[in-house]
Amino acid sequence: MPLSTKPAASLVLAVYNGAGTIRACLDSLLAQTVRIEIIVVDDGSTDQTGEILATFQEIQVFHQTHGGPAMARNLAATHTSTELLLFVDADMVFDKNYVRDLIAPIQSGKAIGTYTTNEQVGNWGNIWARCWNWQEGWEDQKRFPRNPPKWGTDFRAILKSEFDKVKGFDHIGYTDTWSLYRKLEIRPLATRALCYHENPDTLTGIYRQSRWSAKRPYKYGVCGTLYALLRTTLPVSLVVGSYKSVTHADFHFLVFKCVYDFGRFVGILEMLLTGNLTK
Repeated sequence: MPLSTKPAASLVLAVYNGAGTIRACLDSLLAQTVRIEIIVVDDGSTDQTGEILATFQEIQVFHQTHGGPAMARNLAATHTSTELLLFVDADMVFDKNYVRDLIAPIQSGKAIGTYTTNEQVGNWGNIWARCWNWQEGWEDQKRFPRNPPKWGTDFRAILKSEFDKVKGFDHIGYTDTWSLYRKLEIRPLATRALCYHENPDTLTGIYRQSRWSAKRPYKYGVCGTLYALLRTTLPVSLVVGSYKSVTHADFHFLVFKCVYDFGRFVGILEMLLTGNLTK
């Protein structure tokens, strides 16, 4: 059956230095069983991302100086033409029915927005990717703990009217995607839309991602931030890393933990001293 000529939803993608993954991501989105429009904002990439995006004639591409994903997604949303917004990351690959399954509860009036609990680790065969799961406490091969909640915190799809009501995402760092549910006071409904999301799988990637993920608001303000900084110091890293290395029977985790915590330490310091909330 041919796809409808009118897009059912507008997909928003913010990308920064995603040359290694963006092509596979877009190929899987263009193969969806539901027609979508795709709007990409290149957030000041310095690698080959821009050149790769230029090879895709089916998408709309905009560029901004590096300002972070919240600003990029908000920019992309101003160029959409449908009543449904979808948000994805450049290091994700999607089952052909991902969009169909993600938006079905919104189309039927069951929710204003959704997320998916069927987000698989796309590079589980890599030891550093597995270490990332152990650090986060996620179930093996999935990017969620066992028994994830019915109502989440991170909208993957939402009615544009609700998004516009709260003026989109707040520029607050790594947890900017949570700002929608906090402002709307409504959480997204869980779906089983299938996608694959890669964990960092090199020590350099672990450092960069942990440095970025540390830039976020913390409970109890400055006191909470300083406590988070203390937890990333080397003595703590060595103790926790050694313990988890034994429990997982793999001493790669000790190396991982030291690199991961060092990245967080740098990220928190950078946020405190310079106010920089970007990657």
